[in-house]
Amino acid sequence: MSDRLSRRRYVAGTGAALTLGTLAGCSGGGDGGDGSDGSDGSDGGGSPADDVPNEIDEYLSDARMYDGTIMDYTGQDEVTVAVGAGDVGFAFDPAAIRIDSSTTVVWEWTGTGGAHNVVSDEGSESDFDSGTSVDEEGETFEQSFDNTGIQLYYCNPHRGNGMLGAIEVVEA
Repeated sequence: MSDRLSRRRYVAGTGAALTLGTLAGCSGGGDGGDGSDGSDGSDGGGSPADDVPNEIDEYLSDARMYDGTIMDYTGQDEVTVAVGAGDVGFAFDPAAIRIDSSTTVVWEWTGTGGAHNVVSDEGSESDFDSGTSVDEEGETFEQSFDNTGIQLYYCNPHRGNGMLGAIEVVEA
């Protein structure tokens, strides 16, 4: 267990350092004048946090690309999650996200790893299903989350391969 906690701290620290380095390189000397932060969720605009709810941490314990952190996208209206991520295309990226209520999550297919879908697990606060599995790059499925709580989901054809994801929806 101590190895996992050390790994989490390392990953969280590395992610924070990379985020700060990226932000410093993109500062450009202005705020854009429109009050926005310039991120739409699809460009890694979230930041990693290691305060993952136990329910999510346990659910994702065997998930591909889950590093023990949750990407914090609170404050954004829309967040994009890649479907078919990783070296063999059997992952969601990011695997765990935190959003405000009323945020829309857009799952976008990469075209890698075969046909995928997005299905809510029975432990979720909401019921959602993208329908038939597809493998076409650029295909999307959207779901808005108005209820706070934990949303767990998976790809039905690749659930056994660790294609799992989770969302923590917090009060806006």
